[in-house]
Amino acid sequence: MADEVLSEIRGRVLLITLNRPDPRNAVNSALAQALLAAVEQLDESKGLTAGVLTGAGRGFCSGMDLKAFAEDGFPRGFEPLLKRESAKPLIAAIEGFALAGGLEVALTCDLLVAARGAKLGIPEVSVGLFAAGGGLMRLPRHLPYGVAMEMALTAQPILAEKAHEYGLVTHLCEPGEAVATALELAERIAQNAPLAVAVSKQMIRATQGRTEAELWELQTPLGAKIIHSKDAKEGPLAFIQKRAPNWQGE
Repeated sequence: MADEVLSEIRGRVLLITLNRPDPRNAVNSALAQALLAAVEQLDESKGLTAGVLTGAGRGFCSGMDLKAFAEDGFPRGFEPLLKRESAKPLIAAIEGFALAGGLEVALTCDLLVAARGAKLGIPEVSVGLFAAGGGLMRLPRHLPYGVAMEMALTAQPILAEKAHEYGLVTHLCEPGEAVATALELAERIAQNAPLAVAVSKQMIRATQGRTEAELWELQTPLGAKIIHSKDAKEGPLAFIQKRAPNWQGE
């Protein structure tokens, strides 16, 4: 994998780090494609249950690399990355800032952990663009309508503390502690049965825009998949035997 993105396996958790600190982890084609490959690694490995995504240096990600955009156009691999939903839980660990496409990358994650004082925003209109990477669709799901609208129209960010009040950020921590906090959360997730975790994520995600009847229809085959899995047999057996379960992810 390219040096623009670093991956480190920690037990059943994959730590993914955006590694272009000098341009504030701005997204070019190499970073987008490497990050897409890292998410695929998370999903395809049976030994992994959850992932943490963070940025090297002063912040999470400043968005699309405008210099590269001016020269070569939209980063290759960025659109598939923004449209892709990882099968397994992914946690964003945000220090400093998550702006423009950087916040949109964070919004592809399931949970956001942020350090106090971190800035979250979609300032694209200030440079003649708009948040076309999902921010305008996803922010109103997590924030009050007026707050999302004001962020989009004024280009002004909000602080992590305010995002935490609104529920966009689920865990607020001290500066420098975002990765440790996110890893602790990911490790708590990874204690559970991987297949059941993935299906639970899928069902929560699916609640957007569906009726309860449609959700029951969606859940039925997923439930059958879980009931007949090896993990569904292992969990009760481990409970009876008073030992830690040995999850297989199948």
